[in-house]
Amino acid sequence: MASISTAIDDIDVLAKARRNIAGDYFPSPDEEYMSPRQLEYFRTLLQEWKRSILAASKDTLQQLQDGPMREPDLNDRASSETDWGIELRTRDRQRKLIAKIDSALRRIDEGEYGYCEVTGEPIGLGRLVARPIATMTVEAQEAHERREKISRDD
Repeated sequence: MASISTAIDDIDVLAKARRNIAGDYFPSPDEEYMSPRQLEYFRTLLQEWKRSILAASKDTLQQLQDGPMREPDLNDRASSETDWGIELRTRDRQRKLIAKIDSALRRIDEGEYGYCEVTGEPIGLGRLVARPIATMTVEAQEAHERREKISRDD
């Protein structure tokens, strides 16, 4: 249940970042792939996504510093501690996401963004719009996940 919640949180934060940068431009398949305008769109989106995550983390840290929970009822206290545990796991997941965002920004700077790290083929606008930190095409990602599953099963 928590992983579904954190995935939804990530999607919500990304959607918020998209709304914050919404303007007249949206990447189109009619343009040259990874044109300067597309790259600037993705750079801005990634930076806004990162900013939103950091702001949420700052809020969580502030709430933790405001003081300990003082729930008089043991059940309420246990529920609050569970909620905080979920919140902290979410923030840890987002910390890892920031590293992936930074990596995507580095790939933009180095001219590698938008291309599969395995095959060198274009990842595709649709996939990048849905998951701007993607590093592989759908096919390469599926093959990677199959290999991981096989190695876990062994």
